[in-house]
Amino acid sequence: MTLVTEVRSFPIAGRFTISRGSRTEAVVVEARLSAGGITGRGECVPYARYGETVESVTAQIEGLRGALTAGLERAGLQAALPAGAARNALDCAFWDLESKRAGRRVWQLAGLPAPGPEITAYTLSLDTPEAMRAKAAQHAHRPLLKIKLGGGPEDIARLQAVREGAPDARIIIDANEGWTAQSYAEIAPVILALGVEMVEQPLPAGDDAALATIARPLPVCADESCHDRASLPGLAGKYDMVNIKLDKTGGLTEALALRAAAEAAGYKVMVGCMLGSSLAMAPALLVAQGVAVTDLDGPLLLAEDRPHGLKFDAAGVHPPEAALWG
Repeated sequence: MTLVTEVRSFPIAGRFTISRGSRTEAVVVEARLSAGGITGRGECVPYARYGETVESVTAQIEGLRGALTAGLERAGLQAALPAGAARNALDCAFWDLESKRAGRRVWQLAGLPAPGPEITAYTLSLDTPEAMRAKAAQHAHRPLLKIKLGGGPEDIARLQAVREGAPDARIIIDANEGWTAQSYAEIAPVILALGVEMVEQPLPAGDDAALATIARPLPVCADESCHDRASLPGLAGKYDMVNIKLDKTGGLTEALALRAAAEAAGYKVMVGCMLGSSLAMAPALLVAQGVAVTDLDGPLLLAEDRPHGLKFDAAGVHPPEAALWG
């Protein structure tokens, strides 16, 4: 088996801002595995919050070149690399390769029902209340908006502005670890009054014990606090939902296992993404079938996508063509 690793950059449509900073491009790492004239592809997004860089993730992937040549397969990959972006790219490339070799779609190989379109959230990045009101009005036709907040004094004004701009949309919010227990308690009544359905990671991971002792008037979803199945015991009593992202789980294999374990433990599931292309969203869509919240809008935030990109319409985000992945 041969390996090709490639770093690609996709320009963002404008600027994307969260509480940790802004960017104008999405930089991804693509892994391609080839055997017998057939190639499988996977994409990951290195994330600095988890100590990853493009260089470190590329080095992790390239570090397995010899093992791949010697016959490493997807099952062995799970122990060869830790959960994270590098394993995600290779795991998804393995699934794509296995699909093409078998002449069957990945969902069939995984024993999953045939996928259909899923309504996805559309993310409004952090900005002034006025700018977020205008952006909300521009996207008021979308059924579900995800609002990035930053923990500052303008968060309430931002939420009110978004609701004014999109009075009929469902709203979920993501604080990206930007709040304190006190600020969450202060903003909770406003959240309820504005019809917000869920709040994602209000407190910093590792400093979220207060969630077990304060009122949670609406579901709280673990994002940075939940990576793979090993994370679940530490969430008990603090969270009501988990956000599954393949760049955290280390690929589709662990993502499917985490979904099953989370649901068995009583958590509702959200399936989210880093800011990547349709190649990164395609495998995540298989995990997202029928979950409480789907947030796979990465390609909608890019100025350009890959060929054969995912289709987005009023029915939601549609399963990938085989020409893209799986």
